[in-house]
Amino acid sequence: MQLPAPCGWPGRRRHLVPRIGLLPPRRPLPPHHRQPGPAHPGALAPVLTGWDSRVWTSAEILSLVSRHLALFEPGTGWSYSNTDYIAVGAVLEKVTVRVLRRWCGSGSPDPPRGSGTGSAWHGRHAHGYEPDAAHMPPDVSEEFRNYAGPQHDGHANVTGDYVTADGADAAIVSTAGDWSRFYGALMSGRLLPAAQLAQMRTTVPEAGPDDPDGLGYGLGIETAKTSCGTVWDHVGVVPGYATYNVTDSTGRRTAAFFFATSTLLTRQAHQTGAALMDAVNCTMLD
Repeated sequence: MQLPAPCGWPGRRRHLVPRIGLLPPRRPLPPHHRQPGPAHPGALAPVLTGWDSRVWTSAEILSLVSRHLALFEPGTGWSYSNTDYIAVGAVLEKVTVRVLRRWCGSGSPDPPRGSGTGSAWHGRHAHGYEPDAAHMPPDVSEEFRNYAGPQHDGHANVTGDYVTADGADAAIVSTAGDWSRFYGALMSGRLLPAAQLAQMRTTVPEAGPDDPDGLGYGLGIETAKTSCGTVWDHVGVVPGYATYNVTDSTGRRTAAFFFATSTLLTRQAHQTGAALMDAVNCTMLD
C-alpha cells in the first residue's frame, strides 16, 4: 500500500485517496453474505432481502468471516469472494477517516457535474425485481426465498434492498454512461499508472490451471475469450439487478447492460441472457 497517490475521474485529479495493493488475484476469504451471525444463521440475509433496515459497518461485516479459516493459502487457488471488496472499503475508511457512504456520497471520487454516480438512488432510476416466494426457483436457499417490497405479477420490487449491508461491495449506484466512461479511462491507461493497470490485468483461470483459455479473474476485472475476440468485463449481481460492463483491451470501445433481476427462472431465460451478452460483445468489437 502506498499513500497518498492521486486518483480521480479522468482530467480531474484533485483529491488524494489511497492507492491500494492489498489483495492478490487469488482470493482466499470466504464470502460474507451467507455467514452465520450471533443471532441467527445468515446474519445479513434479512437486510439483503429488505426485511431489516439496519446499516452494517465494514468492521461488522468483516467480523462475520474473521473467525473462519481462509479457503486456501494465498497464491495457491482462486475463489470469488465479495468479502475482499469489504476489506478494501474498510481500508479506505481507516485511511481517509470517512465513512464509505460519505466518501462516495456525491460519486467516487469527484465525478463530473451532472454525473449519475453516487452511493444512493436519486432522480429517475431503474427498478429491480425478484420472484416472490411462490415463484422462486426451488434451488434458491431458504433465507433468500422471500423478499420484502411491493408484490405484483409474481415478483417483488426490491429496489434498494441490499444497500445497507454490502459495504464497499455494491456500494455505488451509477449509469451506463458513467460506467462506460470509467472503464474506457481505466483500460486505456488514463486512470492508473501502467504498473498498477498491469497488476489489475494479471489474471488466474477461474476454472483452474487446466482451463487457461476460459474466464480469467484479475483485481476486480475479468477477461473472457468470446466468439468475436477478447473482452474485459465486470459483472455485478445484487437483488434485483444483474449488470454487465464490458470493454475492449484498449478502452476505446465499451458497452453496458443489465437485467432487472438477478434470478433467471427458466433455461430459455439463461440462453437468452447468454445470447444477449454474446451479441453485445460482438457488436462492440465489430
